[in-house]
Amino acid sequence: MTQNLNNFIYLFRSLISLMQKDIHPEYNNDCAVTCACGNKFTTGSTMKAIRVELCNKCHPFYTGKQKFVDTARRVEKFQERVDKKTTASAARKGKKVKKAAGAVKKIAKKAEKKASKA
Repeated sequence: MTQNLNNFIYLFRSLISLMQKDIHPEYNNDCAVTCACGNKFTTGSTMKAIRVELCNKCHPFYTGKQKFVDTARRVEKFQERVDKKTTASAARKGKKVKKAAGAVKKIAKKAEKKASKA
């Protein structure tokens, strides 16, 4: 077990010595983040400024309010499809209603046959 660990440490140290220097971007500790709602805060990043659409002050998960961020009318199209399906399903008859109607027709046919035979 210790032999494997020593081999790993040796390989890791050799890889570190092979890494190139001065190829990583500069890290800024005071990156200004600005949200679409107006909230501003600072964080660390390789960029000087970041603009975001949602933050912890306006995200539905944190606020508990439903908010749609939609630029391609996807939400409206989805709502239209859902409304179309609900209206279609409301107009359709259920299985129980169809079975009951079929049973009534069968009873009516049997009564007709009995009446015609008699």
